[in-house]
Amino acid sequence: MSNNWRLAWRNLWRNRRRTWLTVGAMVFSNVLLVFLISLQLGSYDMMIESTLRAFTGHLQVQHRGYHEKPKMRRSIPAALDKAQALREELGLESLAARASAFALASSDERSLGIQIVGIEPDYEPLVSSLPGLVGEGRWFSGVDAEEIILGKVLARNLKLGLGDEITFIGSGRDGSFAAGIARVVGILDSGMTGLDRSLAQIPIGYFDDVFTMAGHGHTIVFELESLDQVADYQQRIEQFLSTDSELVVLDWDTLQPGLRQAIRADMTSAWFVYAILIVLVAFSVLNTQLMSVLERTREFGIMLALGIRPRRLGSLVVQETALMSLLGLSIGVGIGWMLAYYLSVAGFTYPGMEEMGEKFNLPAYIYPEVSLLSMLWGPSMVFLGAMLAAIYPALRLLHLQPVTAMRAV
Repeated sequence: MSNNWRLAWRNLWRNRRRTWLTVGAMVFSNVLLVFLISLQLGSYDMMIESTLRAFTGHLQVQHRGYHEKPKMRRSIPAALDKAQALREELGLESLAARASAFALASSDERSLGIQIVGIEPDYEPLVSSLPGLVGEGRWFSGVDAEEIILGKVLARNLKLGLGDEITFIGSGRDGSFAAGIARVVGILDSGMTGLDRSLAQIPIGYFDDVFTMAGHGHTIVFELESLDQVADYQQRIEQFLSTDSELVVLDWDTLQPGLRQAIRADMTSAWFVYAILIVLVAFSVLNTQLMSVLERTREFGIMLALGIRPRRLGSLVVQETALMSLLGLSIGVGIGWMLAYYLSVAGFTYPGMEEMGEKFNLPAYIYPEVSLLSMLWGPSMVFLGAMLAAIYPALRLLHLQPVTAMRAV
């Protein structure tokens, strides 16, 4: 360690109380930032997983162009066979084929336009949280059963209950007239009004018969353990389907572009709050270093008279600030890491979250994300703010005159 660094370290402790108060402010802000950013990133993961788990999945195989314009004929040939082949190839059970169509649904009293989705009853619970939200009735009895599950709002609008029959008509894949009758076996309450108002599910075998799909489907949906696996599985699926140029593999970001935009908007608003905290700490450092410089004006004047350059004195103040900031950063990150790591294992919850999770089939705990980004993002901004705050006290020394400084009381 050079003499300047040794001198800077000794100068810090000439007024221990002031130094520890400033370091304490840094430690508090760093712990708070580490905790809040870790919790925020963890909540984003939970939000993404919950949204994708509801219906979209992490990945989907589709016919090229189906995502932009979902037409019946843009379908996947032998969708069930391809889904089974992918299960065997990837060693992954959590994938399911789906088919979708729009139809006019009628009860004895009303008619409404709805979206009918054909699903694999055995595999759909592995890729979607919706089966767990069937509040009334039961799940499908088989892949060919003439049964239907309706959203709660849709069932209410059609004035249908369990055991009632619903008639739906639409257009088949080959352009033919499609019509079917199904018995309501379940009512879905997802908590999302738009989804509950329009969605109806039937077994994919029955869907195939009614809409003359001839084994075709529209999507194969994949549910993965974490977002980190998306890129790897996407590449493996694309290699498996490389012989079929009409099929594409879309990731969750393409399927749900608004989700990342919502996260960015929330992160931006959060950083306004974080910036206020960082600015307050920076002013605390500015006050500490400015008082330190003013108290040592006579001392600095003597040093200038002895031939010490003003630039060296300014660098000394900056070095003092750097040491103080590093001390606050190391202690704050250490405490923040321990807190975030504990909560990443035990989970973090607040009153009412367990009831909400139980109602909407969501996790009852948030698990903060412990990473270099969450640990150092906030504290590095505090460090940068402190160093910027040291510029003004350091610049004062560049214009200090030895005679005037030695006369200071």
